[in-house]
Amino acid sequence: MPEPKTRRRPPTKKKATARKARAADATRAVERTTELSEDVFQELEDGAQSAIEAVRKFLQTVDEALPLHGEGPSRREEITDSALQMAQRLVHTQADFLRKVVDSAGRSLRSPDSK
Repeated sequence: MPEPKTRRRPPTKKKATARKARAADATRAVERTTELSEDVFQELEDGAQSAIEAVRKFLQTVDEALPLHGEGPSRREEITDSALQMAQRLVHTQADFLRKVVDSAGRSLRSPDSK
């Protein structure tokens, strides 16, 4: 006597809809991640430009307030060097912060199945 064949039931609309929803969620997550990355890079660029402009204005003020003296490092040069170091640290701190934000967002957007 022949054995009965096992029949697979066609996928239900509910399962197909759930798969489409997961795919749409994944697509939205990728799009949002891309937008976030672009936003972060723009923030980095804006922050760097703001720091450069602030240092430029500061140096202009120092130039007007403290005249250039003879040989050797002057008080003016010490102040200028200090301002440049401060701006550099500020930009690096901002970049580190934004990098951590992106890393955190990436971990949050990852699916629970991936590690």
